Amino acid sequence: MSLSAARKFEVAPSFWGQWIVCAALFVAWVGFTPVFIFGEGDIQLASLEAGGGDLAKIHAAAGDLVTLAPDLIYATGLPPTQALRQRTRTIPIVFSLVADPVGFGLVESLRHPGGNITGFVVWDLSIGGKWMQLLQEIAPNLRRIGIMYNPDTAPYAPSLVASAKAAAVRDVAVLECFTHNDSEIEAAASLLGNEPLGGLLVIPEPFTNARRDLIIAQSARFKLPSLNPAFGAASRGALISYTFAFERMMRQPVTYIDRILRGESPNGLPVQTPDKFVLAINLAVAKALGITVPPTLLALADQVIE
Repeated sequence: MSLSAARKFEVAPSFWGQWIVCAALFVAWVGFTPVFIFGEGDIQLASLEAGGGDLAKIHAAAGDLVTLAPDLIYATGLPPTQALRQRTRTIPIVFSLVADPVGFGLVESLRHPGGNITGFVVWDLSIGGKWMQLLQEIAPNLRRIGIMYNPDTAPYAPSLVASAKAAAVRDVAVLECFTHNDSEIEAAASLLGNEPLGGLLVIPEPFTNARRDLIIAQSARFKLPSLNPAFGAASRGALISYTFAFERMMRQPVTYIDRILRGESPNGLPVQTPDKFVLAINLAVAKALGITVPPTLLALADQVIE
């Protein structure tokens, strides 16, 4: 196959885990829109919405993609990648935004994936401790911190919660807030906000990412200082965010997709880990909450929203 571009096809932007896409030659991300570039020959593209945390939709989309028998499948997020692995051990799969691929049996090791899957890890599970540290640094008076996630769509959450709890100061109560729907998000925010000195740490996963703005709105309603690592959360109204560099992470799979479609095997391509993280702080939200951001923390910020 030639790498000369024949045409481009664009689909709508998506949050983590909401799309599974397959292409036969080359995938690139420009801004927040996936751009699929086709080469010469009989090449097909299919892009299917995977449900923003709805496991039934994710599994249905995975089955549809495997039925198409593409040359390669590109998947974002752990649930879609798991669903695809259950359905094929032969079609090459490149993943991104996946936590602990070894622990969840997607690959044998990071250095030697084995099988038909390789890709890019979203973060190490110890990052939960960093999130807790940052939230307590920007809001040191907190005495109750809720950790919000949907256990059905975040099977990796227990390790993140454990590292977050280990980093909490001794007199802070840490609560796990399981949320399966919008009403439970509101109830958790109300629980934390109806007593003084409550805060919120959001675990990024398909369900909470798809409801990023709702969680931010409920945090504002109940005056909760929140750390939300979902992409764009600080600019949308979260107090603080710390996560991987989104654009860099989205561009990385291009190289592996190209190499596999040129003939290399996924089992010989090591799983990669992120090499850049972004700290964002929203000063307008801090002011509304009566929080003075420590100058030392502000100096570390990559993005400051006035």
